[in-house]
Amino acid sequence: MVSDYAEWLALLVRWVHVIAGVMWIGTTYLFNWMERTLEAPTGKGKENISGELWMVHGGGFYLVEKQKWPELMPKALHWFRWEAMTTWLSGMALLALVYWNGAPLLEYGSPVTRAQGIGISLGVLVGGLGAYHCVWRSPLKNFEPLGAAVSWVLVVALTRWLGTVLSDRAAFLHIGAMFGTIMIVNVWGIILPNQARMIALTKAGGTPDPELARLAGRCSRHNTYLSVPLIFTMISTHGASVTYGGGHAWAVMGAVVAVGWAAAKVIRDHL
Repeated sequence: MVSDYAEWLALLVRWVHVIAGVMWIGTTYLFNWMERTLEAPTGKGKENISGELWMVHGGGFYLVEKQKWPELMPKALHWFRWEAMTTWLSGMALLALVYWNGAPLLEYGSPVTRAQGIGISLGVLVGGLGAYHCVWRSPLKNFEPLGAAVSWVLVVALTRWLGTVLSDRAAFLHIGAMFGTIMIVNVWGIILPNQARMIALTKAGGTPDPELARLAGRCSRHNTYLSVPLIFTMISTHGASVTYGGGHAWAVMGAVVAVGWAAAKVIRDHL
């Protein structure tokens, strides 16, 4: 009975995780699509409007306008944030239920203890986040293709090392968990605070700071790139023999990340 309850708990948490992830990633791609599709505004009195877009959905017609700088209006401001937090929190709950408290974390007969394995797991999330910010706050931020190449090398190297201390399945999954952690910190640590600062500057009558919007936009763009290989790691157990179980998990991860980032760019720029 205890095992049945644990199975049901993991299944329900996974259900929440998938639904919240669909909402989060779907919203991310929708807004990135709107950025690319916005057209020059028509009519007078739209000096603060950088683009507008007509959309139709569910029998309704919608006009979306992008402001160059937020104007104070007596309307509710809708923040898209809780689907991101729900996705990450449910993902962490699954990590604890399935890996920290279950068999898949370590190989059978591994010299690494469970406590050490959990420490490595947490270290990957924290260390990966730190490495991401080191890369994208360095001069590499001005050379995005080179920054992406350095990031790719680091991901492949990490995958190979994880395969020596954790199970192959756990090594693969932790790359996805690391991507998800980077994404949630981008949302809650950079994108949302920068938007709040823009609103505060507007209320105080300050001068617009384009750097706030630029940095938030870059983090949003990175999240679209990270989401595609992240989803692959989530479904990789359905093809274990050719992904992490094929003997060259690090090479498979390298290919998946490269293809995933390329696919995300095509989706962002052309679809």
